[in-house]
Amino acid sequence: MNRNVDVAGPLGLDPALWDVLACPGPDHGAVRPDEETGEIVCSDCGLRFPIRDGIPVMLLDEARPS
Repeated sequence: MNRNVDVAGPLGLDPALWDVLACPGPDHGAVRPDEETGEIVCSDCGLRFPIRDGIPVMLLDEARPS
Protein backbone atom coordinates (compact mmCIF):
# COMPACT_ATOMS: atom_id res chain seq x y z
CA MET A 1 0.00 0.00 0.00
CA ASN A 2 1.36 3.41 -0.97
CA ARG A 3 1.02 5.77 2.00
CA ASN A 4 2.32 8.76 0.03
CA VAL A 5 -0.97 9.18 -1.80
CA ASP A 6 -2.73 12.39 -0.78
CA VAL A 7 -6.38 11.51 -0.22
CA ALA A 8 -8.58 14.37 0.89
CA GLY A 9 -12.06 13.92 2.24
CA PRO A 10 -14.80 16.52 2.70
CA LEU A 11 -13.51 20.09 2.99
CA GLY A 12 -10.02 18.83 2.13
CA LEU A 13 -9.56 17.08 5.48
CA ASP A 14 -8.20 13.58 5.94
CA PRO A 15 -11.13 11.13 5.94
CA ALA A 16 -9.85 9.53 9.18
CA LEU A 17 -10.20 12.89 10.93
CA TRP A 18 -13.96 12.88 10.37
CA ASP A 19 -14.15 9.69 12.48
CA VAL A 20 -12.79 11.48 15.55
CA LEU A 21 -14.02 15.07 15.17
CA ALA A 22 -16.79 16.06 17.58
CA CYS A 23 -18.31 19.30 18.77
CA PRO A 24 -16.49 20.65 21.85
CA GLY A 25 -19.85 21.66 23.34
CA PRO A 26 -21.30 19.94 26.40
CA ASP A 27 -23.04 17.19 24.40
CA HIS A 28 -20.06 16.47 22.09
CA GLY A 29 -22.35 16.10 19.10
CA ALA A 30 -21.34 14.59 15.79
CA VAL A 31 -20.14 17.03 13.15
CA ARG A 32 -20.63 17.17 9.42
CA PRO A 33 -19.06 19.17 6.60
CA ASP A 34 -20.88 22.08 5.00
CA GLU A 35 -19.32 22.20 1.54
CA GLU A 36 -21.20 25.39 0.69
CA THR A 37 -19.71 27.47 3.52
CA GLY A 38 -16.51 25.47 4.05
CA GLU A 39 -17.31 25.03 7.73
CA ILE A 40 -17.76 22.13 10.12
CA VAL A 41 -21.27 22.02 11.60
CA CYS A 42 -22.46 20.29 14.77
CA SER A 43 -25.45 18.10 13.98
CA ASP A 44 -26.84 18.59 17.52
CA CYS A 45 -26.39 22.24 18.50
CA GLY A 46 -25.77 23.75 15.05
CA LEU A 47 -22.55 25.56 15.95
CA ARG A 48 -20.29 26.19 12.95
CA PHE A 49 -16.52 25.87 13.17
CA PRO A 50 -14.05 27.36 10.69
CA ILE A 51 -11.18 25.65 8.93
CA ARG A 52 -8.05 27.80 8.70
CA ASP A 53 -5.06 26.79 6.60
CA GLY A 54 -6.45 23.25 6.43
CA ILE A 55 -6.82 22.96 10.21
CA PRO A 56 -10.23 22.62 11.89
CA VAL A 57 -10.62 25.26 14.61
CA MET A 58 -12.79 23.35 17.08
CA LEU A 59 -12.92 26.06 19.76
CA LEU A 60 -16.20 27.29 21.23
CA ASP A 61 -14.86 30.87 21.19
CA GLU A 62 -14.32 30.59 17.42
CA ALA A 63 -17.69 28.97 16.64
CA ARG A 64 -20.66 30.83 15.25
CA PRO A 65 -24.33 29.90 15.52
CA SER A 66 -26.24 28.57 12.52
